[in-house]
Amino acid sequence: MSESYSFSDIKDQVVIITGSGRGIGKATAKLFAAQGAKVALTDLDEDVLQESLGEIQKEGGEAHAIVADVSKKEDAERLVLEVYEKWGKIDCLVNNAGITRDTLFIRMKPDVWQKVIDVNLGGTFYCTQAAMKYMRKARKGSIINFTSLARHGNPGQANYSAAKAGIFGLTKTLAMELGPMGIRVNCISPGFIETRLTDAIPDKIVEQFKSRIPLQRVGKPEEVAMTVLFLASKMSSYVSGIALDVTGGIGS
Repeated sequence: MSESYSFSDIKDQVVIITGSGRGIGKATAKLFAAQGAKVALTDLDEDVLQESLGEIQKEGGEAHAIVADVSKKEDAERLVLEVYEKWGKIDCLVNNAGITRDTLFIRMKPDVWQKVIDVNLGGTFYCTQAAMKYMRKARKGSIINFTSLARHGNPGQANYSAAKAGIFGLTKTLAMELGPMGIRVNCISPGFIETRLTDAIPDKIVEQFKSRIPLQRVGKPEEVAMTVLFLASKMSSYVSGIALDVTGGIGS
């Protein structure tokens, strides 16, 4: 008899979601909690972090909030250790935390370059290295990173494009290295998603973007969160090493 697949295996999973105080990270945390996962929220902004925690707990979900700067090795290690000591395992790591500091390359200062690299690529490196040792012991786990279509290049985003291209390469490499240990590693490439960052874009520019999207609309954080849930579940048990576009049809 063939095995029955559903999202039921998410129940009681321990999931770390970085950058979960708002936007895609918050939507992902709420979705996992609604499925019965034990969710570790982390963000630099304690106020939005506590707001996310309160919303999840109000809806009956189980969550724990930790203020951390994932661009710092010691913070990433502290975060992962605290989660492991609280729940005794780590099933899934979602490396969602990221920032942009856009400017043309000719004007880009070294600190602006480095900050974006440190948070996006460095944070993914540090959190993954900290979490994978627990996954290795368990001989299972799912790591989900966030890349971007900007990994192919985007004017004004040399730092962000370099970081996201690095995450794409890191994902491919880790899928090869960690696969024999039962750990799947994938990445998601969101398109134009409705967040606080896109809220600041003038309506005229938003309409121009929408005209290039085959589905003719902006995506919602919850639609990206559903993709994360899929990659964390047994529904994707033979999926590893991919970059899954969530773009409304814009090709990579």
